[in-house]
Amino acid sequence: MDRTHRKKRSAKFLGGSAALALAAGGLMAATALGGSAGAAESGQARAAVPAHAVTGYWQNFDNGATVQKLGDVQDGYDIIAVAFADATGTDGQIEFNLDPALGYASEDDFKADIAAKQEAGKSVIISVGGELGNVTVDDADSAQQFADSTYALMEEYGFDGVDIDLEHGINAQYMGEALKSLSEKAGGDLVLTMAPQTIDMQSTSTEYFKLALDVKDILTVVNMQYYNSGSMAGCDGNVYAQGTVDFLTALACIQLENGLDADQVGIGTPASAKGAGSGYVDPAIVNNALDCLTRGENCGEFKPEKTYPGLRGAMTWSTNWDASNGDAWVNSVAPHVHELP
Repeated sequence: MDRTHRKKRSAKFLGGSAALALAAGGLMAATALGGSAGAAESGQARAAVPAHAVTGYWQNFDNGATVQKLGDVQDGYDIIAVAFADATGTDGQIEFNLDPALGYASEDDFKADIAAKQEAGKSVIISVGGELGNVTVDDADSAQQFADSTYALMEEYGFDGVDIDLEHGINAQYMGEALKSLSEKAGGDLVLTMAPQTIDMQSTSTEYFKLALDVKDILTVVNMQYYNSGSMAGCDGNVYAQGTVDFLTALACIQLENGLDADQVGIGTPASAKGAGSGYVDPAIVNNALDCLTRGENCGEFKPEKTYPGLRGAMTWSTNWDASNGDAWVNSVAPHVHELP
C-alpha cells in the first residue's frame, strides 16, 4: 500500500529513516495499555464474509488523510483491514501498537470498536506489511512465530483474521505453512486476504501467486493493488496501461483463469488521487470493470471470454483517504458490489 504521503509524525517518534521504517507497521508505542478481552476471546460469533464484499484498509496512523477511529469507518465496508501490525525483533513474530494520534483513551475503547463493527456484520482483520513494513517468514521457526503471534492478536483484540500485504518479497513455502497453522488454530471462519502488487500476480511462478494457490482452501480473497504499477500484461498477452477499465479486467483475468475461484478475486484501487502515487481511477471505472467481469457489460477493448458472476468484489486504500474525498469511493462502489449477480 502506498504511504508516500505519510509525512506528519509526532516528535515523540524516532527521526529520519529509522522512524520511517518503524512507522510502516504503525506506532512502536512504548506504553502498553491494559486491555479487555476481544471479540474472539469473549466467544462472539464471527459474521460470514458476504458473497460480494468490499474491503477497506483503516490507517493506524495520521498521514494527512482524515483521521478515523475504527468506529468511524464507513458502513459500506464489509472487511476492515487494520493497517498495520509491527514486526518484532524475532523473525516472523508480529505485534500491534495502537497509535495515540487516533485519539483513543485506551485499548479497551479500540477493542470495543472492533466488537461493534463485528456486531454490525463486519469482519475486522489485522494487516501485515505495507509499503514500508516487512515481516520475515523464511523457515519453519519463523513460520510458527507468525502463526502463534497472529493468533495471539486475534485472541487479544478479536480480529477475525489476517491480511498479507508483504511488498518486499515473500517465501511461499513458509508463509503457506504459517497460514495453514494459523487456520488450524483459528478454525474454519478465519478471514484470510492478500494484497499483492500487480507484478506479483503476473504468472503462477511468482511467490505470491504460488502462496495464493497453496492456501486456496482457506483463502478468502486476493485484492491485488491495481496501482503504483505502470503498464502490465493482461491474460490475453496484450499490455494495458493502468488507470483504465482494461487494466483492471485483463489483469484480473490472469488470476481467474489460473487457479483462483471467482470469489477469491477482488479489484483494489485507491480511494482518491492522494491515496497512491499513480493508478487512481474514478469509482465509475471500478464499477465498469466489475460489470465487465461479472456480466460482460461496460467493458473496454478487452472483453473476457466468459463472465465470473461470483467475483468477490473490490478493495480500496484507504477508508481514511475515502473520507478525505467525501466518501466518493465507498458511496459509489459499495452499492455496486453489493448488487452484483
